[in-house]
Amino acid sequence: MTADEFLAIASDFQLGSLDTEAQHPLTLNLSSLACQNLPAAIETLKSVDLLALDRFTAAATQLPDLASAISLCFASGGRIFLCGCGATGRLSLSIELFCREGLLPPPLADRVIAFMAGGDLALIRAVEKFEDHPEYGARQLDDLGFRDGDLLIASTEGGETPWVIGATERAAEISKAAPFFLYCNPDDILAAAAERSRRVINNPAIRKINLAVGPMALSGSTRMQSTTVLTAAIAFAFANRDCPEAAAAAPALFREIVASSDWSFLAAFTAHETAICQRKEFTLYEPGPFAITVLTDTTERSPTFSLAPFENQKDLRAPASWCHLFTPAAPDSPSAWRRLLHRAPRPVAWPEVAATTGLPVILGYNFSAQLPELRRRRTQGALHHVFRIAGGPGKITLNFDHLHHTVSFKAVQGPVGRVLANLLLKLLLNSHSTLLMGRLGRYEDNVMTWVRPANNKLIDRAIRYIRHLAVSRGYPSPSYETACRALFAVMPGLKPGQSAVLSALSRLERIARAPSPDQQAQAAHPEEAPSPT
Repeated sequence: MTADEFLAIASDFQLGSLDTEAQHPLTLNLSSLACQNLPAAIETLKSVDLLALDRFTAAATQLPDLASAISLCFASGGRIFLCGCGATGRLSLSIELFCREGLLPPPLADRVIAFMAGGDLALIRAVEKFEDHPEYGARQLDDLGFRDGDLLIASTEGGETPWVIGATERAAEISKAAPFFLYCNPDDILAAAAERSRRVINNPAIRKINLAVGPMALSGSTRMQSTTVLTAAIAFAFANRDCPEAAAAAPALFREIVASSDWSFLAAFTAHETAICQRKEFTLYEPGPFAITVLTDTTERSPTFSLAPFENQKDLRAPASWCHLFTPAAPDSPSAWRRLLHRAPRPVAWPEVAATTGLPVILGYNFSAQLPELRRRRTQGALHHVFRIAGGPGKITLNFDHLHHTVSFKAVQGPVGRVLANLLLKLLLNSHSTLLMGRLGRYEDNVMTWVRPANNKLIDRAIRYIRHLAVSRGYPSPSYETACRALFAVMPGLKPGQSAVLSALSRLERIARAPSPDQQAQAAHPEEAPSPT
């Protein structure tokens, strides 16, 4: 895509008015706080999470309708499909896994099918090019055999993702069970920002659940608060399918667990991983019973902060990611994937994309017991530290080299307790990784200066950040078009580890500092300059 091509469609993706894209007022100095006062930064992120959970609790009256629809679908012999893109795709696969781990009895768990934009490969490596294509969402739904009587539960943090909308509208055409569309922006703002969202909001054949929770702790980082409440909402609806009204009370219990947990231990863990990265060493996460949650956080660091993603072990030239996940109980890659998902991977094997999203590619991402030796070879023996996570009823234990801590919280028995533990660990890891990246300079204030502009939504975000940072550094705000052209000018030459936003900003700064044509001429011929009067 060229700058001209993007500008021709930019009005469809200018999303700066959305709550999920705004800067949170509590975190305007997050990057400096992460470096100068880590305990205060941790408390700030916890405060933002609690504010989001307050709003989630207030909106929980919407959950019984979803729980009732799940119950009715199962009773009528239908299947339930879950879908999302990026972070919401990972939450969809997570919920399918929770169902297979006991949230549902086995006969029902086999009738839950989750898929995400780009297939299961996107769980471990971002496949953002799918996001802009509604027809891809519809096609993936069709390929999985969605039929009349099946129920789709679609989630999109912003409420405007074309791929998710395509899948949702296709489901509404096929099944008499109206699909659910979950999102996190106020209806009026969302409808004004995107025609495709307005179309969904006004479609009576699609049931909507609005879980707006305000701005993210890191602007635009919807892997944080938005994805938390979406995951909780769907999981609580499944858990309470036999007593739908009880679903409305579950968010308050979750908030109580978060509020009463002590997060202060994170300061030492975050400082330790910072030092590891600064020494150019690496971290391997051994996730215990929390593999899907740990994998999600570590995977999402790459697109959020322009880090090297988990490397495909068949690509010997790929740089090693700063951190990786491994499961020592799995002897090889196929068994690691099956152990993670409790099923075989589901690739997107279309002829035009199979070379990048097919099953052989997926299995090249190896996080089995073989990984430590593979990493040793790739990094020429560089030191790898192991971050081990385990847990049981009412506790999560973390061991990271010399650091040891147990997070204790209200024990809830059964599969719901397992979901609550995963949700709490998600919040802890999100805070840890976000502050780690702040200490390593991967965002400024609370602006994602290292966002990777890999789809239209992220291109718009990068353009907005270029304009914001120009003003914060004392320059006149460049026009949207000027910032866009600067971004597209630098993107082809970017090397691994470079920020598109900061590179475009540097380009604009050089232009701003350059002398005007008259000044250039005067410098070349100073003898022709007029004498001062």
